[in-house]
Amino acid sequence: MTAATHTRRDFSRVLSQTLAAALAAPNLSSLAPHPLDAPQTKPMPAGPIRLNFNENPYGASAKARAALADCAALSNRYPDEAYRQVIAALAQKFNVKPENIILGCGSTEILRAADDAFLDPTRNVVAAAPTFEAVLDYARVLHSNAVLIPLTSDYRHDLPKMAAACTSKTGVAYICNPNNPTGTIVTRDELAAFVQAVPPTTLIVVDEAYYHLADDRRYSSALEFIPAYPNVIVARTFSKIYGMAGMRLGYAIGAKEPIARLHAELLQDNGNAAVLQAALASLADNDHVATCRAQLNATRQWLCTELTKDSRPFIPSQANFVMLDLGAEVRPIIEQFRARNVIVGRRFASMPNFLRVTIGTQPETEAFLATLREIAPANPARAAA
Repeated sequence: MTAATHTRRDFSRVLSQTLAAALAAPNLSSLAPHPLDAPQTKPMPAGPIRLNFNENPYGASAKARAALADCAALSNRYPDEAYRQVIAALAQKFNVKPENIILGCGSTEILRAADDAFLDPTRNVVAAAPTFEAVLDYARVLHSNAVLIPLTSDYRHDLPKMAAACTSKTGVAYICNPNNPTGTIVTRDELAAFVQAVPPTTLIVVDEAYYHLADDRRYSSALEFIPAYPNVIVARTFSKIYGMAGMRLGYAIGAKEPIARLHAELLQDNGNAAVLQAALASLADNDHVATCRAQLNATRQWLCTELTKDSRPFIPSQANFVMLDLGAEVRPIIEQFRARNVIVGRRFASMPNFLRVTIGTQPETEAFLATLREIAPANPARAAA
């Protein structure tokens, strides 16, 4: 493919073109509940093992919890100063300017803002299938068409086909790396070829929610591409490695112009005093990040080794979850786990035989495996082979 020539003039033109369409965008209330959300509304059993939402079982760091305990005295004050401090801390961490950072109520708000800023009924979104669905859900609200590119035979983004699908009518190209729900990655070289091939008028959103869990040497953050390709932004979250899923804080890093456009779509005062103080403490606690990464990846490796002993097919993962191919419709199996107080991931329509399980603590993951062996015993002949 021929590399596209990227200029700030091209990108600025798209910004102005999409502004008028954004003013006529429909209300978010038109977003119907995702059809797969219904099973998640069932009452939770007492004291379950929760392995369904890819949460960090070790939680926030001790420093972050101490910051939360101390923030009660700040509850009567708006958190403007803490907001600026978190942005400044992130800017320092990534060696960028504060104008290159925005915060969101979870990274999902970042993804919504990207859609609001760059999609409309005349501009489509290109994404893998399956992948994290927030970008696609918000695109439906804007009556923007989704161009879905099936994963490769090894369950990875097919970036050449995704690049070929991006045209002058593509507002957003979304890459989840590592991908949810498969846990697979695109490599640094594959991503480099993709950003060169995509039109400069398309916003490339690289969702790196699971960045810290990837240990494949071929993996690299998309941050390095931002200086040369101002249409690239990176979305990250405090929900995973930082153990703050219940606090709701995410952020995006990008060039000044697209970040400003996304900022215009954010809710006002979208970060509360408690989460901002916890975020500051978390960013200063590298030991907690390293410990969680080591523990989760060691447990992931243990589980995959045991699955291999059982001759159970699974997708090699670079995240804090694993997808198992159980060879049959998983909905009744999910319910059998629930009956045993183990809550696993939901069914994915395009992968109906696959079960996604979050990596919990070592004891939680051992309990999952024991339950799996009870519900669906390993084939002795295959396991011995």
